[in-house]
Amino acid sequence: MYSKSTLILAAVVISSILFSGCSSKNTKKGGHHKTMHKKAHWGYTGNTGPAHWGDLSKDYHACKAGKSQSPVDISKTSKGKVPALTMHYKPTGLNVKNNGHTLQVDYQPGSTLLVGKDKYKLLQFHFHTPSEHKRYGRHRPMEAHFVHANDKGQLAVVGVFMRLGKKPNPLFAKILKNAPAKTGHNSVKGVMVSGKGLLPRNTRNYYHYSGSLTTPPCSEGVRWFMMKNSVRVTAGQVAAFKKFFPMNSRPVQPLNNRKVLRNK
Repeated sequence: MYSKSTLILAAVVISSILFSGCSSKNTKKGGHHKTMHKKAHWGYTGNTGPAHWGDLSKDYHACKAGKSQSPVDISKTSKGKVPALTMHYKPTGLNVKNNGHTLQVDYQPGSTLLVGKDKYKLLQFHFHTPSEHKRYGRHRPMEAHFVHANDKGQLAVVGVFMRLGKKPNPLFAKILKNAPAKTGHNSVKGVMVSGKGLLPRNTRNYYHYSGSLTTPPCSEGVRWFMMKNSVRVTAGQVAAFKKFFPMNSRPVQPLNNRKVLRNK
């Protein structure tokens, strides 16, 4: 199921976070994963936008030729037998990174995601606006991605839609407050956070499909788990994120012959 390119990609992802996310020139137009070559700069608009990713480098060929790309529109789903998810997210020191593509929180070792009996290590989480996935044809204001890797280098991503509410999300507030204005990172001494603060209360219900990274090199073989339930942030918090990144979202991709499974 997982190609050699996927394993190479995982090594790139892990080394960059420990997800430093230091892609080529790290401008605010870029995406959230480290690129493989400095010369292959990419972004979200213009000549380096998603429509051109596959032509920017041979390493990005999957961006235009892949048949299992992400994100997708979650509209037509099928009930299927899918593994249970168990998140063991421990508190971690707050290390907020502006990697030129998104705001990212790097996670210290020790937190895991269990997909049935398969164990993945939580590496980092980050954000997109608007949401990369659609649900019934509609974007949400934002989307959070929790990125995990197992010992074989295979990737699993838990996605959470972020909707508007009246009360600020406390964890997102800390991230916005301590995010570097320019490319760099800020390790906040004495402040511990937990990714649980951006998970819905009900994490049992989700959609699952096989996809790809949503940024170059767009490698496939990524296990996606999109939560049915969302978390709430305020309009002010969304606006604050957009001051860093007005738009950092890839358009939805064709499902082709894939199915999006739901567990209930």
